[in-house]
Amino acid sequence: MRKIFSFIYPYRKAAIIAALLMLVELAVELWLPLLMADIIDNGIIERDLSVIKSVGLFMLGLTIFSFITSIINTYLASYVSQQFAYDLREALFEKIQSFSFIDFNRFPTSSLITRLTNDVNQVQLVIFMGLRIMVRAPLLVVGGIVMALIVDWQIALLLTVAIPIVIAFLFYVMKKGIALFALVQEKLDRVNGVMRENLVGIRLIKALRRSRYEQDRFKVVNDDLFDRNVASLRLIELATPVLLIIMNIAIVAVIWFGGVKIIGGSTRVGDVAAIITYGTRITVALSMFSFILMILSRARASVHRMDEVFATETDTQGSSKPLSLPLRTLEFSNIHFSYPDTKVLKDITFSLKRGQFIGILGSTGTGKTSLIQLIPRLYEPDSGEIKWNGVHLNEIQVEELRRAIGVVPQEVMLFSDTIGENIRWGKEDATMEEIVEAAKTAQIHEFIMTLPKKYETELGQKGVNLSGGQKQRLSIARALIRNPEILILDDSTSALDLKTEAKLQDSLRNSKFQGLILLIAQKISSVKDADQIIVLDDGEVAGKGTHMRLLSENETYQDIYSSQYGEEVDHAERTS
Repeated sequence: MRKIFSFIYPYRKAAIIAALLMLVELAVELWLPLLMADIIDNGIIERDLSVIKSVGLFMLGLTIFSFITSIINTYLASYVSQQFAYDLREALFEKIQSFSFIDFNRFPTSSLITRLTNDVNQVQLVIFMGLRIMVRAPLLVVGGIVMALIVDWQIALLLTVAIPIVIAFLFYVMKKGIALFALVQEKLDRVNGVMRENLVGIRLIKALRRSRYEQDRFKVVNDDLFDRNVASLRLIELATPVLLIIMNIAIVAVIWFGGVKIIGGSTRVGDVAAIITYGTRITVALSMFSFILMILSRARASVHRMDEVFATETDTQGSSKPLSLPLRTLEFSNIHFSYPDTKVLKDITFSLKRGQFIGILGSTGTGKTSLIQLIPRLYEPDSGEIKWNGVHLNEIQVEELRRAIGVVPQEVMLFSDTIGENIRWGKEDATMEEIVEAAKTAQIHEFIMTLPKKYETELGQKGVNLSGGQKQRLSIARALIRNPEILILDDSTSALDLKTEAKLQDSLRNSKFQGLILLIAQKISSVKDADQIIVLDDGEVAGKGTHMRLLSENETYQDIYSSQYGEEVDHAERTS
């Protein structure tokens, strides 16, 4: 919690001024009943219009002054709360950007979205209300009691008996509310998750005519959120009628006992009126507590959820040792890796050199993608070492390491911008000549030139106006433009026909690119011409070598070949 509220510190001066202005408002509010008592006793009862006029004008002046301070206070409270939310949201986003992939497994995407938006808004509201009424309300209660006791302590005791009962009840409600609103935020995560899945997969939903099913699925989670919200709000709203009953009984008692004292001549009408006014204002302040308790309960749950993000340890920063360039060797030594409850990689050992074209082959689930994700340290191995020119990756600053690696993932991600800007995304300061060269190497330039606006053509969301193969080649161009030391193609030629894929590989070999190429594939045709093929089977290295060597010596590779080409072709290939 200290971490979250530390974001107020840069705006402490504005917050302090807002708090002082709030105290001025409070002082005026506590003073006005005394002035009203003076008008009643010395003006109305004594029939002295001069008292009514002078005190009345003074009250009007105080009210105008309080109004001005209220406007300034509201402005400063808004400024502090908005700046606080801006900085907090930015810090959360920066923290999330530092997460490794294993950290993202802990926090679903929908939950992170909720924490960056709704949870921040809940705490922002607390900051704003804290500088407006949240602190003022309890101070008004305390100040009202003190002023009532000063006016007539005997009558005021009737109020002091009721208030502790109300406060004890409100704290009970708050304790229950925190747990309930924590569940509300979790249900909101689930609603956001279903919404996100539907928006991402809307075309598939329409194509398979699953709209009704998805509507029913959303209704279930939406109803669940509704029920939790109703249960939480019902508890909070219960506080208001209970406290009103208790306080109204106390005010009726004040009126009765005050009337007795007035008749007996031991107190004045104005004093009783002042105490009743204080009681009424205390009741209004206490009635705000139900609203205050609601936002505090929600904010407490939100603070805990954001603290979880900040408390996440990310051990991927490494030391400040500079990256040794250019890459000469990349070595995997006894690498073991697992996800929770799932062993993925077992004793992986091999060595690669600069300029090689390496194919990593295996069926679905053999750990190919997991293996290459260890290189940019998106995941950390359970044991073993990966060395860059003999230096352990953990000793290299992660940003510098990732800057030297170009990754083309399985799922292509393009942005709603021009084709040129999508390629430049790999290198912010890239020139137009570099963009064109990268596109030519990726075998996408000719297609781009057929478009009316060429490189200025706007792409739809996620490149919806391109085919799968065009998206893949554009993604490859984006990775190539940074001229990385290692180019990782994670099954990113699967949508290309054999002719285009062959031209792409020839283009990569004959281009200016001199780094290491790692091509992850399930098809032998994609890696057939690689300098070396690493075959993975059940998370282990089942074979290493060229296509011809593996085909003649490696049983696993032979089985893959047979499944893809058939037994007759398999026999002809091995005997040729």
